[in-house]
Amino acid sequence: MGVLVGVPAAAAERRADLTPPVVTADEVMPHLDVLQRIADRSGGNRAPGTRGYRDSVAYVKAVLDRAHFRTTLHRFTHGGATGYNLLADWPGGDLEHVVFAGAHLDSVADGPGINDNGSGSAALLATALEVSKAGLRPDRHLRLAWWGAEEAGLVGSSAYVRDLSAAERERIDVYLNVDMAGTRNSGRWLVVHDDTAAAEAFEGFFAARNLPTIGIGIGGSDHVSFGDAGIPVGGFATGIDECTHAACDRVENVDPQTETISTNAVISTVWQLAARR
Repeated sequence: MGVLVGVPAAAAERRADLTPPVVTADEVMPHLDVLQRIADRSGGNRAPGTRGYRDSVAYVKAVLDRAHFRTTLHRFTHGGATGYNLLADWPGGDLEHVVFAGAHLDSVADGPGINDNGSGSAALLATALEVSKAGLRPDRHLRLAWWGAEEAGLVGSSAYVRDLSAAERERIDVYLNVDMAGTRNSGRWLVVHDDTAAAEAFEGFFAARNLPTIGIGIGGSDHVSFGDAGIPVGGFATGIDECTHAACDRVENVDPQTETISTNAVISTVWQLAARR
């Protein structure tokens, strides 16, 4: 198709750049397969301080590095051991206005944590790859994070927020969290209602597809660390199931259709919010 009549070529290109892409399960589920294999060779889990967690971080970091994100490891100490958060910045955008999205990458010691929270981590990683493929040029700066030691009490994200200066906190316009994105037989999305623009973006995505939602407050995952610091937050979850924090939270426990819808909700909302001033 040609350039729209009356619209300069640069503007038409810009409009295409800000049209959210849509992914399929084939672009999301393979990340969960990798996390499952990591857990299988690491004692059945990806808990903080284990080989399973370190290998999970190494996998996500390698994918992001190939996609031309600027990655850094944020170190923190918990229980006498060193933990790691993985941060990824997409070049460009106004550094005084940051759109920040994150998911915890660790599991409990009792299971591989593929829905809780490999599913959120995979949704975020698939979003990052779409940003790279599109060569997204956001108005606001885009930062992503995979948190450590969430299952130990939001340790990694709390340490990160605590290490920020007051000015750095002020630059974060909104933080979006994804925790458990592929719950089987859920049939609903629990949408955090704090930041208005984020809630409207997520609710609008689900409403356009006639998918039921429940509005919830701040609580339960890493967005609490940001909300407690006065940073506006958003995000969603698909709820717990009988395998949460158990050995059966394997890749088979994730519903591919729910996971794919959740991923596209993250993509759509990141695209919308990154384009806002």
